Amino acid sequence: MRAMTAAMRHRGPDEEGFLVGEPRAPGLALGVRRLSIIDLARGQQPIWNETRDVAVVFNGELYGYRDLRERLSLCGHRFRTQSDTEILVHAWEEWGEDALSELRGMFAFALLDLRERYATAPILFLARDPLGIKPLYYTQTPEGFAFASEMRALLAAGAAPKNVSPDALTSYLLFGSVSEPVTLVEGVFSLPPGHRVLLHVPERRRVPRARPWWDPAASPAAQDTRKPRDLASAAKKLRPMLEDAVRAHLIADVPVGLFLSSGLDSGAIAALAAKATTGIQSFTLTFPGAAFDEGEAARAVASRYRTQHAEVPLDGGAIVERIDEALRALDQPTMDGVNTYFVSWAARKVGLKVALSGLGGDELFAGYPTFANTPRLSRLVRTAWFVPAVARRLAKPVVAALAGKRGSPDAGGKAAAAWVSPDSLPHPYFFSRTLFPPGRLEKIIEPRFRPSTISLDGVTLEPTWLGWLERAADEARRLEAVGGVSWLEMRSYMASTLLRDTDSVSMAQSLEVRLPLLDTPLVEFVKALPDASRHRPGVHKALLVEAIRDLLPPEILGLKKRTFTLPWDEWLRGPLRKRLETSFADPAPPLARRLRPGGIAGVWHDFLEAKTTWSRPWSLYVLNEWCRRHLAA
Repeated sequence: MRAMTAAMRHRGPDEEGFLVGEPRAPGLALGVRRLSIIDLARGQQPIWNETRDVAVVFNGELYGYRDLRERLSLCGHRFRTQSDTEILVHAWEEWGEDALSELRGMFAFALLDLRERYATAPILFLARDPLGIKPLYYTQTPEGFAFASEMRALLAAGAAPKNVSPDALTSYLLFGSVSEPVTLVEGVFSLPPGHRVLLHVPERRRVPRARPWWDPAASPAAQDTRKPRDLASAAKKLRPMLEDAVRAHLIADVPVGLFLSSGLDSGAIAALAAKATTGIQSFTLTFPGAAFDEGEAARAVASRYRTQHAEVPLDGGAIVERIDEALRALDQPTMDGVNTYFVSWAARKVGLKVALSGLGGDELFAGYPTFANTPRLSRLVRTAWFVPAVARRLAKPVVAALAGKRGSPDAGGKAAAAWVSPDSLPHPYFFSRTLFPPGRLEKIIEPRFRPSTISLDGVTLEPTWLGWLERAADEARRLEAVGGVSWLEMRSYMASTLLRDTDSVSMAQSLEVRLPLLDTPLVEFVKALPDASRHRPGVHKALLVEAIRDLLPPEILGLKKRTFTLPWDEWLRGPLRKRLETSFADPAPPLARRLRPGGIAGVWHDFLEAKTTWSRPWSLYVLNEWCRRHLAA
């Protein structure tokens, strides 16, 4: 346990706490590292109830905790701290597992219940927030059950063998990150967003069964028969929800700041935060002289709302020099996380411990190209079903050439994969998010597609990433076009890449990132809307724009989406080239035995010949270096 908490000291440098040697739960140990945000003096964990038979360790924030505290006090519960963590033990006493539906926030927690009158053995209950903002990993070995907020903690304790999961490797190369609920380490799993696990101590099953507790289709918003049917009405209802979400996310006993870019999402949060409080601190990571620098636009927003604004300048040379530092922050390999690492680094540079981010706006309000690309891919897939396989293969170059004219060098390959193998992925949307699409993937590894959770005699053996995507696809098909893509974005790219990366690299800087646009009531409201109430053709993020039109200047409202992307193409051909070529010449042993001969070399050659984008060789480099650091020792 001490090895595990030591491996996560960056997540909680302020304090550590342990529950070890409890005679009523022999063989059980809980540990926690604390980043103190609420009730700095008395919020130490583990926290017990009054009778010391229910305890909890908790990672995250509960934004509605003051209201819950008042309700629980009226029910007779006595509190000894002002911490949001203490809410959990009393809510469990009062409502049991139903307490989850009362929680509003981002969280992963483990709760120990020793009350003999409720079970013949102590209960260990694990739960994760609806969208997966906070992570929770677990493994079951012959030695016992272990869980943690980061995989590196499980590896540090020797709780899992250092083997690459072939399932997860397939997922990583398909999408540039490992999809829920698997991880790159064989036998280690992620508790999926909105899921829970209940175990009796000691747990004897191989892999405990994760059960969903959050169903947005059963939310009050989804059951409301008077939901708005047009954009203006929806925006009118959305506005107070946005204001309430930002106001709730500002509650802390330490200063709270915000990421500020040139984008609509962060601008909206800045405007709403300025209404809720005065003099909030904002910051922008700037790249003086670079085409992608957002300093000027962010400065204008900061001036309009009178935030205490700071800029952290960074040049390309400094980023290249700090690449190893950024890669060390990744708890799982990802092609995306380095950008977010430097934003988090800038936040700590200006002294912040908590920062608000606009993450979630693109998924919720249709800000990505996938909302336009998915219908085109859906039409292509429907057509492919009526064409014999031989004819599809013959027409593949034509399909690839036509699709390639609309985007990057890899766009044609994605469309060609959907055309030739329309049933290889659960939904056309996933082709738009592929890194190495089916057909290209087979040149690097022998892919492994297991369709769903595997069970034997009613006991769950292990979940699969493809089963998770299949369920998301089934749920999306019950929605309209925009709502379906939004749900797929939240259940795949957002959950497995953006949220995981943001948590990992921000906590590496001992920084808590809060996401007001992913406030659960707000997400449930928008998800329940018909497309006519959340989308207007030709208008970027129409519902959000309509809801905050009076707050932001026209130049921000009308700004086209800009992606914060560093000049990787230039760097991979220049200062990083030798580093990648050295890495590729010596694959990490746990990864090398899974690779096909010449697969990586072929990708690198294609990049140098401008036949593919930087993301493919970069993702292979990150994967190899992650395996070398965490699995080869």
